[in-house]
Amino acid sequence: MGTEKKRRVAVPAQASGPLRTVRRRLLRAIGFLVFAVLAPVGNARPQQRSGHAPPKAAAQQPAKLLISDDVVAHALTLRLGPLNLPAKTEQGAMLQAPELFWTIPMDGWLISFAAQLVDQKGHALPKSMLEQITLRHTGRSDFLCPNKEEQIYAADSEMYEWPALHGYGYAVQRGDRIRINAAVQNSTAAGYPQSFLEIRVGYQTHARGSAPQALQNVFPVWLDVQQCDDSVYELNPGLNVRSGQFQFMQAGSLLGLRGHLRNFGRRIEVADQARDKPVARLEAQLDSEGRVLSMPIVDFQAVGGYKIASGARLRVTVLYQNPTGRTLPAGATGIAVGYFVPDDAKAMLAFRRPPKR
Repeated sequence: MGTEKKRRVAVPAQASGPLRTVRRRLLRAIGFLVFAVLAPVGNARPQQRSGHAPPKAAAQQPAKLLISDDVVAHALTLRLGPLNLPAKTEQGAMLQAPELFWTIPMDGWLISFAAQLVDQKGHALPKSMLEQITLRHTGRSDFLCPNKEEQIYAADSEMYEWPALHGYGYAVQRGDRIRINAAVQNSTAAGYPQSFLEIRVGYQTHARGSAPQALQNVFPVWLDVQQCDDSVYELNPGLNVRSGQFQFMQAGSLLGLRGHLRNFGRRIEVADQARDKPVARLEAQLDSEGRVLSMPIVDFQAVGGYKIASGARLRVTVLYQNPTGRTLPAGATGIAVGYFVPDDAKAMLAFRRPPKR
């Protein structure tokens, strides 16, 4: 992935106070969602999207998962380790942590995430050492791609924090099982034989008495040009245009969208087929060598969200211009990512399923 620089859509002048804060947090959260989740990796498990999961290592480190709860701050810390990170060892040669599972300890919402690698004394390690981490709900399907587990968090060396979005949260129940995959590397000259990956998860429990008001449930939405298949595809020389389509069976609203492209990507367009109108046009900013520098965010909060009717079809179209004169295997991907708020949260219960191991 090329170097990314965040560029935010301007908030209308009349927005102020709490409303301005909500929109700012929305834009930050969507930006983190896109660029944290979509770091390119290979050999994804069949039920996962390539680009959303670290490769399964041939050999693994004997790491374990420990959980601590800061009840005052309403934050859980997931501590994965210990990990041995030898000097000058890239991801493919590094022994990775095993796939681990976290059991949700309460009924409520997960509202924020932040990940970091630390040494045995708790000092933060370089962010470049965190290749990728993903958290998936084993008992819930992606509502647009029911063959996929619903991904609730991902991070890499560039985007590792998802801040809280006021009034919204990802609903969980006690006993829900979350799959954790992680990939690390160490290109530095120093080795770290006793390291840990820490993920701090903010939460809110269900309201009781004078407890905080219940949050509105939010669901990640992935408008992938490859639809429910492998996210990456071959990039041919010259102009490449590809489209995919999604049908929403639940009415609701999109809070915002941001695009993800690889190098030489020019544009992502999302269109509402029934209304025959564009929903978002996301133009990439590239450097002189075709590397993606930034992607815009479209914020629908000012109009109360982009309304989606049950049965609506959205088409995502991606345009690349490959000037190299050669085919680039796994050279392209195109996804518009955002948050969806259903009109009827109970309708989403249909996407619960027996957890997969």
